[in-house]
Amino acid sequence: MRALHYVHASMIAAVLVGAPSAAPAQTPDAQALRNEPSNAQALRDEIDQLRRDFDAVRQQYGDRLTALETRLSAIQDGAPPAAAAVPAQPAVGQRPTAEVPAGAAGVGGPTGALPVYGAAVAGSKVFNPDMAVIGDFLGAAGQNKAARQNNVSPNPALEMHESEASFQAVVDPYARADFFISFGEEGVNLEEGFVTFTSLPGGLLTKVGKMRAAFGKVNGLHNHLLPWTDRPLVINNLVGGEDGIDDAGISVARLIPNPWMFLEATGQVFRGDSGADPNGNPLFKTTQRGELSYVGHLRAYQDLTDNANIDLGFSYSRGHNGASNGNLVDPGSLVTQLYGIDATYRWKPLQRSIYQSFVGRTEWIWSRRDQLTSVQSGSGMYLSGDYQFGRRWFAGARYDRANRADVASMLDTGQSLVLTYWPSEFSQVRGQYRRTAYAIGPADNELLFQFQFAIGAHGAHPF
Repeated sequence: MRALHYVHASMIAAVLVGAPSAAPAQTPDAQALRNEPSNAQALRDEIDQLRRDFDAVRQQYGDRLTALETRLSAIQDGAPPAAAAVPAQPAVGQRPTAEVPAGAAGVGGPTGALPVYGAAVAGSKVFNPDMAVIGDFLGAAGQNKAARQNNVSPNPALEMHESEASFQAVVDPYARADFFISFGEEGVNLEEGFVTFTSLPGGLLTKVGKMRAAFGKVNGLHNHLLPWTDRPLVINNLVGGEDGIDDAGISVARLIPNPWMFLEATGQVFRGDSGADPNGNPLFKTTQRGELSYVGHLRAYQDLTDNANIDLGFSYSRGHNGASNGNLVDPGSLVTQLYGIDATYRWKPLQRSIYQSFVGRTEWIWSRRDQLTSVQSGSGMYLSGDYQFGRRWFAGARYDRANRADVASMLDTGQSLVLTYWPSEFSQVRGQYRRTAYAIGPADNELLFQFQFAIGAHGAHPF
């Protein structure tokens, strides 16, 4: 603002200095008298030009100057200045933005954010969301006879497993929208599509649309965010496989203030249709409008040291499973209930954060499924660790164990070793050795490999 005052003052001074009345008195010579008419006209032209320049500067910076003067007056009168917004960390592959006053000329939007690479490019994005495409290519080699005997579809030798297109943008100062569309080799699926209201009364964070449920940790992750090429057996057997609890519904979350830790409670209501286990048994299936499914999640987070933190979660879900299959049984009386505990430990030394880190994960899930003739109660878990030993290299291991939802007496176990290389944040190459001992047949030994790549500005996922 002070610089603008200097501009205005310098222009006014120039006008005053150039005016005839401000000129010092002196005796003109004959040549000056002869040139007086032309000099006066030149001086008037210069004054007119200065006035036009001054008007242009005032028109360009007037709104910003008024806003700054208003804020300065408020501060001088004793009113507290507006809190400065904390800039969000840019997502992987996304250019940072710089905050400017909301009333500045050329700002196209209520947030007043302009990309640092120019207003012209920002203007072209005003009505366009951030867009990205992520490719997930999988391959497999080795024995998979037991998988076929257990009605588990084995990985093909080569496949473009998924191409995810994302569209994300701020709707207005009170909401944002996120859409994730999955393109497979056999069709297109809306993986997630929801609007998030961030400023509702009571501090409630509300999502409406189709979304992955907040049950545990792995269920909420898209495929490209997994630290492995596949999902653990407990997720496949008890929580609906790759699709998991992914349904249309409403989610409400709220922070619980306390002096000890970060604590968040989430409640969700869904239509009642979700994924299926390897044998095709649906996790949740609705047969009428009132058969909704429900998810509750309580998350606790705490920093242990400057280098480490722990994340704990407790989950519950309930829904109708449609196990009657047309028999003379009220389908509303057959339900599936899930209970889960998850824990994540992260270690990342501050001085070598780009070269070393460790993440340990585990989930324990219990399932109680009503069947036509009995109630099947099974459980399962996974335990994994991923260690970063170089700037681009990660090594990990995972142990799996899970009963089956429809026949709890059948137990599947597995072990995996994983090696991942990140050429950059936009691509990765991963290899995984997986040994799976299914309830029926010999153990399968497989070598899985994965290539992932991303283009565009893909927003950050929940931490």
